[in-house]
Amino acid sequence: MKNLIFCLFVFTLLASNSFAQTTVEQEIIKLSKDKWQWMADKDVDKLSKLFDDKSMFVHMGGSWGKERELDIIKSGFIHYKKADIHEVLPPIVIGNTVILLNRITLLAVVGTNEVSNPFMVTEVYVKVGNEWKMGSLSFSKLLTP
Repeated sequence: MKNLIFCLFVFTLLASNSFAQTTVEQEIIKLSKDKWQWMADKDVDKLSKLFDDKSMFVHMGGSWGKERELDIIKSGFIHYKKADIHEVLPPIVIGNTVILLNRITLLAVVGTNEVSNPFMVTEVYVKVGNEWKMGSLSFSKLLTP
């Protein structure tokens, strides 16, 4: 009887841990989707709250920190018009850090040129207190859509 109770207890712990992980994964996937919309809307107030002060952004043309990314979005130098998300890989949860990879086609205006590129986007989120903060966003251009 004790073994049965112990097994049920362990099973309950494992099931609740799996559920919590699934909840975290769903939360990050939704946050990522919201982020693409905020970028399209040039909503730098919401993005400023999401991006950690130490966050880094890697683009085809270089890499920079939070303030420059927000300035680029606000000024419209890069307008992330629409991210068509084709695939979201299962998030990798390591402690209070989540790594999310999205295969997208990004329609953007860079300077005065409208461009469309296929990317694998790597997003790194870190739980700070009760909030998720983006630590990194990297675009890797794909050879095929």
